[in-house]
Amino acid sequence: MTRTLTRPPLRDFGPGRDRFLTEVLAGLRRRRKRLPCKYFYDEAGSALFDRICELDEYYLTRTELAIMRQHAGEMAEAIGEGCLLIEYGSGSSVKTRVLLDRLASPAGYVPIDISGEHLRNTAYTLSLAYPGLEVLPVCADYTTRFHLPALPQPPAKRVVYFPGSTIGNFEPHDAVLFLRGMARVCGPGGGLLIGVDLKKDPALLHAAYNDAQGVTASFNLNLLARLNREVGADFDLGAFAHYAFYNPRRGRVEMHLVSRRAECVNVGPERVRFEEGESVFTESSYKYAPDEFARLAAAAGFTARKVWTDAQSRFSVQYLVA
Repeated sequence: MTRTLTRPPLRDFGPGRDRFLTEVLAGLRRRRKRLPCKYFYDEAGSALFDRICELDEYYLTRTELAIMRQHAGEMAEAIGEGCLLIEYGSGSSVKTRVLLDRLASPAGYVPIDISGEHLRNTAYTLSLAYPGLEVLPVCADYTTRFHLPALPQPPAKRVVYFPGSTIGNFEPHDAVLFLRGMARVCGPGGGLLIGVDLKKDPALLHAAYNDAQGVTASFNLNLLARLNREVGADFDLGAFAHYAFYNPRRGRVEMHLVSRRAECVNVGPERVRFEEGESVFTESSYKYAPDEFARLAAAAGFTARKVWTDAQSRFSVQYLVA
């Protein structure tokens, strides 16, 4: 019997315009202005990030994908048969395919992403590539509570897949709280397969976030363009500059948008003043030594079962058990 392929139904718990505006204004009212990095990923931002992942300077995706291709069989063996794979921030799902190709009889795949249209297209493409797999996309801000779709039969276990070193976007204290939430989603004995970027030469980090083509700068500035599109803000994108650097004391790359002049900008119902040279903090990207991340995971209730790295120890993929 041939299964008729249709677009998987999208469960939409994504943040609406009002919440987007509320969180943005809360960040812009702070003494040191900041914008939530989760809002980078509208359809335009997701497409720009896909371009970033292909850049020569951006070692992260290339290195993580190489680790996945070399060790996906071992990862699948550690995960076991009949799991429900839940991916946080599914994006284009390139690395996911490497894992799905090796998993034994997965009960289903739940991609979760904040960008609904991007997710809809990715889920449909995956359902075509894996016609025997139950693909159940969920549009949601995965930093908040959301509901997983029900399966006809309970899976052997739940396993969260969180690639791409996105855990580095959280302040360490917040990362522990976020990982605890993942542990609740997994349940006791469930697993977490996570990408963790490692500490390395600051020059390599600087190049990765300041590419020669300016794609990362466009990605950063798209956050202001999104505010113009969705809440009627009037940012002049030419009046802001992308600025990224490695802060060795904090062990993180910081990404900012710096105002080139003194100006006032309308954002929703408010008028926000920017001084010349004032920065808006848009993203942290923490880099961890292996023992640092092990302590972070332990504080959240996870035990590391296996850690895979590349030959230069630039990046790691880790399988943790709740």
